[in-house]
Amino acid sequence: MTSAAYMAGRQKYTRPQGMLWADSPGTLENGVYLPNDYEVSAANSGTLGNQFIALSDDNRQPIGFQVERIEKRERMINGRMRSYHIADKLSISTSWNMLPSRAFALDPNFDENGQPNADSFMYTTDGGAGGVDILDWYEKHQGSFWVFLAYDKYSTFGNDDAAYAHLPQYNQIVEMFFSDFSYSVEKRGGSTHDFWNISVTLEEV
Repeated sequence: MTSAAYMAGRQKYTRPQGMLWADSPGTLENGVYLPNDYEVSAANSGTLGNQFIALSDDNRQPIGFQVERIEKRERMINGRMRSYHIADKLSISTSWNMLPSRAFALDPNFDENGQPNADSFMYTTDGGAGGVDILDWYEKHQGSFWVFLAYDKYSTFGNDDAAYAHLPQYNQIVEMFFSDFSYSVEKRGGSTHDFWNISVTLEEV
């Protein structure tokens, strides 16, 4: 399983990347959500079943949330509306403009502390997944996967003072499907990488 030290090493700034996609829901360790997988391109990750990718925040557009409230409404004989609530389901959409097609010049082969191979130059500023990594994940996931979200949603952890301390962590985990995916090659680079535009929409199971 990925350790807290690994995730800290992959975190360039004070907060993790806005989204992480994983094959499993992970675990809650000492109040921190950790993916219960190994990152794509981590050492020996190719021999393991469950993997994850941390998506770059480079040129990412806002993460849009839309809630579908599944319910049955009908008016009673007295004219009052009554609702039979079934569930709330989430849809998430976002896009990237001019995202490097690759995050590193070579296979980063991340070590146990989340540090890439010293010879692999980084093209995304935060080391998050490039266009090819995102496309590859889409092509390999016809079924559902887990989305880790890092935004201010302290209510997940309660309503006491300790709940407010989770800002620099993943705050929400949702099992989702791809409902829409598109990409375009905006510019082709000379000898390093291309620049891609990517748009994704995800729908909760």
